[in-house]
Amino acid sequence: MPNFIMSYLGSTVTPGEAGNQFWALIYVLIIFAGVSTAVICMNWLERKALAHFQVRLGPMRVGPHGLLQPFADALKLMLKEDIIPSEADQFVFWVAPLIGLLAAFTVYTVIPFGPSQAVSDMNIGILFMLGVSSLGVLGIVVAGWASNSHYPLIGALRSSAQMVSYEVAMGLAVVSAVLMTSLNPSGTGTLSMIGIVQAQQQQGIWFIFKFFPLGFIAFGIFAIAMIAETNRAPFDMAEAESELTAGYHTEYSGLRWSLFMLAEYAAMIAVSSIAVTLWLGGWMRPFPNLLHAPAWDFIFSLFPGLTFGGLAAITLVGAARMPSQSFFRIQRIGLAIFGALLGFLALLLLVIAVAGRSADASVAARFREGIDYVYWFVLKVAVFMYLFIWYRATWPRYRFDQLMSIGWKVMLPIALGVLMLTAIAGVIFS
Repeated sequence: MPNFIMSYLGSTVTPGEAGNQFWALIYVLIIFAGVSTAVICMNWLERKALAHFQVRLGPMRVGPHGLLQPFADALKLMLKEDIIPSEADQFVFWVAPLIGLLAAFTVYTVIPFGPSQAVSDMNIGILFMLGVSSLGVLGIVVAGWASNSHYPLIGALRSSAQMVSYEVAMGLAVVSAVLMTSLNPSGTGTLSMIGIVQAQQQQGIWFIFKFFPLGFIAFGIFAIAMIAETNRAPFDMAEAESELTAGYHTEYSGLRWSLFMLAEYAAMIAVSSIAVTLWLGGWMRPFPNLLHAPAWDFIFSLFPGLTFGGLAAITLVGAARMPSQSFFRIQRIGLAIFGALLGFLALLLLVIAVAGRSADASVAARFREGIDYVYWFVLKVAVFMYLFIWYRATWPRYRFDQLMSIGWKVMLPIALGVLMLTAIAGVIFS
């Protein structure tokens, strides 16, 4: 094997720090494929969960329990006619979806799924994240303006005001988390995303519980602001289907419209990942300092396999409970095959967990450790993604004046107060 491939395998830093462009590219491709797959899963899960919230079934026809519905939707969008309004600025109209998409995916270069499972560990990771994520609003504003239509322009203007307003409170909440990293013997904080997780590990507490309730309030402010930043209900004023037809992307169709949806869901996963990194211990499993014996490490390493095993059992039970009529035969077989694949993956993860216990320095141990890091990180992000669906099914949309009032009159003063109290608590207890 070439040296540029093998030289990184024993490294304990990110490919960016190691200067290995090949593995950095591999990480980028893995993240792109993983996020795209997560968007597909989220699309199906949201439709099914909203259906059950409203006492209906949701997608059921395309594949067993509608599992193939997202692929059918993607095929339909790619084959649909791509229409550009005659009076639109064609080049800007074409570029607008790419701006939001690139902004959403670029954030992932500094998101750590483990101590070395990231594209790069920048020493200004937080600033990079805030700067790049704020560029997403440009795609929305440009799309509304380039359409040369009234409703898209109104949606774009609403979005720009909304996102700029809530970015202020979000930034102050992030600064509160950064201040907590400075509570160490050297008294120096860090802007590195990996460094923030390591600070939580060294201090033995997730920052959501630090200086309680200050950390919890800062987390709450970020959690509310990230819903507004991604234009999700109840803050989906940029789209507002009942008022603005579809808002900023009214004139878009086919593949370009799907890019907006991909950017929105990718941004949802990105901001959830940031919240997990800053306040919920990132890749750390529960109680890593309290339960740190080798036996506990082995027990927690079984969780990925057991999770997929549980999903496989649920799937197989669902296949067995499907009606025995010939109409359901194909769907029943398909669901059973899907359950068998989940079961095989569960068995593979359990084998890796057991093999990794035998020798700490073995490749299996390092691989198991990496799987554990990614598993706990993804599990925490999945909770946030479910909350996005829950919010959409629960609350009606705010009026625009209510939305702006909350952002400037409630969120901003609370964020400033929490920031000052966090600084005072840091000085007192450091």
